Amino acid sequence: MRGQVVIATKFGFKFENGRIAGLDSRPAHIRRVADSPLKRLKTDRIDLFYQHRVDPEVPIEDVAGAVKDLIREGKVRHFGMSEAGAKTIRRAHAVFPVAALQSEYSLWFREPEAEILPTLEELGIGFVPFSPLGKGFLTGKIDDSTTFDGTDFRNVVPRFTAENRRANLALVDWLKAFAARKQATPAQTAIAWILAQKPWMAPIPGTTKLHRLEENLGAASVQLTADDLGDIEGAVSKIEVHGARHPEHLERMVGR
Repeated sequence: MRGQVVIATKFGFKFENGRIAGLDSRPAHIRRVADSPLKRLKTDRIDLFYQHRVDPEVPIEDVAGAVKDLIREGKVRHFGMSEAGAKTIRRAHAVFPVAALQSEYSLWFREPEAEILPTLEELGIGFVPFSPLGKGFLTGKIDDSTTFDGTDFRNVVPRFTAENRRANLALVDWLKAFAARKQATPAQTAIAWILAQKPWMAPIPGTTKLHRLEENLGAASVQLTADDLGDIEGAVSKIEVHGARHPEHLERMVGR
């Protein structure tokens, strides 16, 4: 099966006692991180190796150079970045071509449209949007009364306070009605919207349930016409999203 799958993993965090303890994209650390999954997965290569977050203490040219060396050695096939800003992407790409950028993007968070997406299209870099379902909110299964497990990341996300969820239901209610017209679920419609943006986008919705995986895959069969996309744009642009997508300490780790 190895030739039928793409293995992607990331580097860039340092850990202490199993917890994230800051950033570390020093070349020596990148090499150690690359060797570890090769051993654990019993494979000879990582297909896509992402820098998890831009490390302000390490020049991005050094990072790209380290991954370039791993690619020359055959341990890595492609270089990726995550949550990087346009200027940083350009600097890295000048050292070694960036194959893909993984950053958040959805009907609920469209900031990449301003600078990131034009940069990726110009440079020929693929886009792998994470949280295409707005961390589950665009599925229509979450409302202001929903409670999350104590370990759930959404407990610290400003956008997921009960008050903000209540305000943000306006977007979900519209999406539910539109999806019903397309004989699709809200989740399928949200993913289909991303797939309709550019052919070089590959959203990665996360799930732990098989029936949700099957539902998400069904998005590939949802055809959105130009009129559909116009209706979505017109409606969503008029609905204000309440709350930040990250707590403040994580927002400081996003590349600019």
